[in-house]
Amino acid sequence: MAKILLVEDDEVLAEQIASYLAARGHIVEPVFDGLSAMEMLEAFKYDLLIIDWGLPGLAGVSVVEKLRARGEDMAILMLTGKDRIEEKETGFSAGADDYLTKPFDIRELAVRIQALLRRPEKFQAEILRSGDIELDQGRHRVTVGKEELSLQPKEFQLLEFLMRHQGEAVSSKDLLDYVWSSESAVSSETLYTYIRALRKKIASLGGDPNAIATVHGVGYRLG
Repeated sequence: MAKILLVEDDEVLAEQIASYLAARGHIVEPVFDGLSAMEMLEAFKYDLLIIDWGLPGLAGVSVVEKLRARGEDMAILMLTGKDRIEEKETGFSAGADDYLTKPFDIRELAVRIQALLRRPEKFQAEILRSGDIELDQGRHRVTVGKEELSLQPKEFQLLEFLMRHQGEAVSSKDLLDYVWSSESAVSSETLYTYIRALRKKIASLGGDPNAIATVHGVGYRLG
């Protein structure tokens, strides 16, 4: 599962892509122009950017150039109707990792995404561990001891973020931004509800019910 920013000005196509990827467990945030994309990228963290070349406001290739210029290393897949080799060279030179020409079969898009997300440099680790909790990102699987833990997508993302920052006090704001990003109606009470559910699920398999500790005035800490 990955957190994906989708930037496509064709709203029908964007909805098709977002629905297809969400059904496969990804968290997809769609926007429809280059300036909105920059705002989202400045405010939130993503594993993958899928971006159309020709966007209103700011061209997709310009967004990619700006991202790479400031040191962002997320995976980037460009979508475009341009198929000349010179244009592909421009896209790759700007910093795109892959390039898909329209029209395309959405199954090919899924294969390209899978390949990009498997690149080791795009993730800090394939398997994360904290005590008897193990999270396998590639297989989207969590175990407590030898028992598999059944999690909803947002629960998985919360646990993953906490495990990547194991031993650190993670602020509620950072957790909300990472998991719910632009869902402005979500509150710290929602976050607490999910944390409580995670604790109960971990404990139900014999794990430490206090593995996720509350850090008063800050947020939460795992480990």
